[in-house]
Amino acid sequence: MSLNRNNPKNTTAWKSLENHYNEINTSHLRELFQTDPKRGPDLTLSYKDFLVDFSKNRITDKTLSLLLDLAKEVSLKDAIEKVFTGDIINETEGRAVLHTALRGKEGDSVMVDGENIMPEIFAVKNKIRDFSNSVISAKKRGYSGKPFTDIVNIGIGGSDLGPLMVTEALKFYKNQLQIHFVSNVDGDHVNEVIKDLNPETTLFVIVSKTFTTQETLSNATTIRKWFLQSAKESDIAKHFAAVSTNTEKISEFGIQEENVFPMWDWVGGRFSLWSAVGLSIALAIGYDNFEELLGGANEMDTHFRTEDFETNIPVILALLSIWYNNFFEAETEAIIPYSQYLNRFSAYLQQGIMESNGKSAGRDGEIVDYETGTIIWGEPGTNAQHAFFQLIHQGTKIIPADFIGFKKSLHGDSDHHDKLMANFFAQTEALLNGKNAEEVKVELLEKGMQEKEIKELLPFKVFQGNKPTNTILIEKLTPRTLGMLIAMYEHKIFVQGVIWNIYSFDQWGVELGKQLASTILQEIKTNSIGEHDSSTTNLLRVYKS
Repeated sequence: MSLNRNNPKNTTAWKSLENHYNEINTSHLRELFQTDPKRGPDLTLSYKDFLVDFSKNRITDKTLSLLLDLAKEVSLKDAIEKVFTGDIINETEGRAVLHTALRGKEGDSVMVDGENIMPEIFAVKNKIRDFSNSVISAKKRGYSGKPFTDIVNIGIGGSDLGPLMVTEALKFYKNQLQIHFVSNVDGDHVNEVIKDLNPETTLFVIVSKTFTTQETLSNATTIRKWFLQSAKESDIAKHFAAVSTNTEKISEFGIQEENVFPMWDWVGGRFSLWSAVGLSIALAIGYDNFEELLGGANEMDTHFRTEDFETNIPVILALLSIWYNNFFEAETEAIIPYSQYLNRFSAYLQQGIMESNGKSAGRDGEIVDYETGTIIWGEPGTNAQHAFFQLIHQGTKIIPADFIGFKKSLHGDSDHHDKLMANFFAQTEALLNGKNAEEVKVELLEKGMQEKEIKELLPFKVFQGNKPTNTILIEKLTPRTLGMLIAMYEHKIFVQGVIWNIYSFDQWGVELGKQLASTILQEIKTNSIGEHDSSTTNLLRVYKS
């Protein structure tokens, strides 16, 4: 069964939220906290190792109640169940959406086209376990008999961003293998990666569902040629693995069947790190840690599926995002992890969120008349504080922000960690309260400044405050808590898409540019420029001159 097709603007709750926005939009968070001493703990959710404080948002009990009414009115509960039961909710591609099944438990049953897919999932997981263990233990070796020292993941989009982000985030848990990533079709990228590698001790993992992706196959072909400068054709079988479904192309490349891992149509690329796409993750941090990652995601799946909306972390976060995007007209959201290990986390979520919900056609086929999709950006704190926080604090835009922090550091340096977390807590407090003109004046008088100087400087020292933030405080960065964190955002994406009445799991918007690139590449190769707009025609002429 398909998802319901409800224009959210036609719901009673949406209209009530529009009226409510007019009542509340000038309220200041300072006032909300002053009138309710228990606001902080009352607007905090806890689950396992997660604490989510959403009290620093421009909401009241009435706001929450109306947002929850909206979720119920668009049949969110029914939609959530369809995610987990194999319904064809990716209707434009005729597919189920079952990345959640990849982290399911043995003995679970998930049916697709009348067949339980869980035995097949566990068969692939067992193959990933055996392969990764044999490489890490040096049982599997290169053509000269030497153990592998380096792994190169060749993929793009979800076949790169997910494994890259996770291996970077879990670097503390890595083994002796060095992991590298090649994604961009830019030849400088691939050549920079391989220039210092030893072909005798390097294993390559090609990730492409169709084994036809231009960027991935171009890079794989370049690497193959480089490899054959030192090795024989028959040695390819020992040094290349593939995550793909195109057995014919894989065989032509020279990859052995035992080194091939399947993909499924019901897993979208940006949600695929839980599948065999995560082979590089298992190689980098060990299979047991990969299983912990999956287990953490499964815990968040259970919370999302079974928890009441009022205390459901992904649901609440999604509703708050709707509130700002559609009523405050906030176009962007910042994601600020206070951990350098998560330096690729915002980039990873850019694909997950913007490719999923960057849609303008509703599920009814009509062009929507409201905003969908949020622009995602961010960098780790405290680096971010010295970069773009000026805009968040004193700029003209409203930028809701998620602050992600951990109670414990991994290396145990409490001095550094206390300084890091002091900034973590201080920034959300500063964004909440700001500093008004009277407070600035008192501060400057205490510094001995004269009235005239104060009058000139005061406007530049005022902080409006009233900037919304969520604080996500996690016990410690582990494979399990990272799995929970990623799954939390995945489910937030889905809830937003359900409410916006769009399909979150297709990505037709990436196709047009690829089609045109194929045509233009032929024109560049043959030096015969076809019909284009005058700008493109002129640029091609300059490029070829």
